[in-house]
Amino acid sequence: MAGNTPRNNLIRTFVHRNVERQLVKEYLLRENEAAGFGDLVFQRTPEGTKVTLYAENLGRVIGRRGHHINELSRRLVSDFELDNPRLEVDDLAEPRLSAQVMASRLSSSLERGWFFRRAGHSTVMNIMAAGAKGCLVVLNGKITGARHRTQKFQAGHIKYCGETAFECMDFGYSVAVKKLGTVGCTVGIMRPGAKLPHEITVHSREEVGLEPLSPTMRFTIEESSEESFGEAAPSEDSAPSPDEVASDAMQLLAEFEAKRGEEE
Repeated sequence: MAGNTPRNNLIRTFVHRNVERQLVKEYLLRENEAAGFGDLVFQRTPEGTKVTLYAENLGRVIGRRGHHINELSRRLVSDFELDNPRLEVDDLAEPRLSAQVMASRLSSSLERGWFFRRAGHSTVMNIMAAGAKGCLVVLNGKITGARHRTQKFQAGHIKYCGETAFECMDFGYSVAVKKLGTVGCTVGIMRPGAKLPHEITVHSREEVGLEPLSPTMRFTIEESSEESFGEAAPSEDSAPSPDEVASDAMQLLAEFEAKRGEEE
């Protein structure tokens, strides 16, 4: 009976919803990769599920007289378990900062016969020129021969794991089909303006709305006022000798013993 608790049902609902969204993303990526598929955003509304597709070439996504986008909307309703899906298309502000777009371009360049080093370095240069803080390009597969190999190209600052990578990095993946075999193309981009944990900004008191500090007060201690602050520390010349210290200690001990004898 433990498997039918409300908590388990809620967890299953979230997992099932995310699986469906991932299947929808894979389907739309496969159908619109040639149009420069960039990203897919899901938003739950009172009317249903709003699906926003970001692409580089909107004309190829919409199709002639809206035929292609109407077919995609029909497939979302019939083939996927989404709550009243509504498909919308939007343009990418900067395609070079979209990891999926750049991964598709890289795979297309390799399929057209570009040398892998030229394609990798060109992709990195275009991404960094667009203002990215960092870029990572990884090629896996039969790049130059029958043996599998991995080649990496990177520039700037890169995060590989952890919450920082999840929040600041954008990853895209595509496959290039060549005569020798397939080559996997992975592109990672650190978004412009991403704030890393070690980057801090110190603001002045005026910027945060606090009053400025008063100027530091300086005090001058005159020789005549030394008595108000206690006796001055003895100098090295006036320091007592060890014999004088021992004599003073013996005298104090004798006075203490005499006072104790009188009390008894």
